[in-house]
Amino acid sequence: MITLEQTAAYLRRYERFLILTHRRPDGDAVGCASALCLGLRALGKDAVIFPNPQFGAKFAPLLDDLLGTGDPHGRKLVSVDLAAESLLPYNALGLTGHTDLAIDHHASHTEYARKTYVDGTAAACGEIILDLLELLGVKLDKRMAEAIYVAVSTDTGRFCFSNTTAATFRAAAKCREAGADTASWGRLLFTVKTEGRRRVEAYLTAHTEVRADGRVAICTLPSAVVKELGATEDEMDDIAGFPRDLAGVEIGVMLRDVKDGARISLRTDEHWDASELCEALGGGGHKAAAGATVPGTLPDGRRAVLDVLRRFGAEV
Repeated sequence: MITLEQTAAYLRRYERFLILTHRRPDGDAVGCASALCLGLRALGKDAVIFPNPQFGAKFAPLLDDLLGTGDPHGRKLVSVDLAAESLLPYNALGLTGHTDLAIDHHASHTEYARKTYVDGTAAACGEIILDLLELLGVKLDKRMAEAIYVAVSTDTGRFCFSNTTAATFRAAAKCREAGADTASWGRLLFTVKTEGRRRVEAYLTAHTEVRADGRVAICTLPSAVVKELGATEDEMDDIAGFPRDLAGVEIGVMLRDVKDGARISLRTDEHWDASELCEALGGGGHKAAAGATVPGTLPDGRRAVLDVLRRFGAEV
């Protein structure tokens, strides 16, 4: 592990960078990659973002003119908001073992890079990137500020999750002061629902499985259903939080089929540690939000998560 100051010194030392994000990149991943890339370019560096095939249209304005070819030759590979190499996008697996610097806020980070900076107290990796830019002497402009705002607002559920700290609000305030259009981004991220998203939420409402006297809610969302309903992956952003929103639910479980098995996403209240539960499934994350992928089908994933919940004392 290195310090934040050493991380800044590392970025000053080199000139060419390729920035990596995780599969199904969320607002924190995209916002961090965008802000870091823009900040490095402001310092005269040659920085690009790996063209993750799962980047969605919602965050496209943050990535405009920042994507590279994906060729790592002669570049330092820097990952943001990426806790484990297994989370690299599928066509980036050839980069495994070559990450030079990892910048992250997940306590479950696996230290896969040559150098690693992790701050598990940061509500969003975007907070770390903002601190880095300040250390590097980069003046926050509107576009960087909007990228950071997207990062911190999405990873804290519009500042409603328990991981939100005073530092998170200070970061948001700095973004607003730098010209970020927080109203427009807030509406796009949290208010507007596309027709595809509405259909998916209607399906989940009709198919939510409630257990343990209403304390556990399980949603199973097959990719075939998403396709049938005409929704895109971009419209599925933060769908993992849907079962947790039901009144009385302490543990919300979202099950989705992915290329290598069943993806389990947990959202929990203060009585449970989602990271601990997901670590038992081979994954990890934060106390209130974590995930894991287990081999097999969606029913296999359901059985696996129920077994772990019982092991930790949930009467499901």
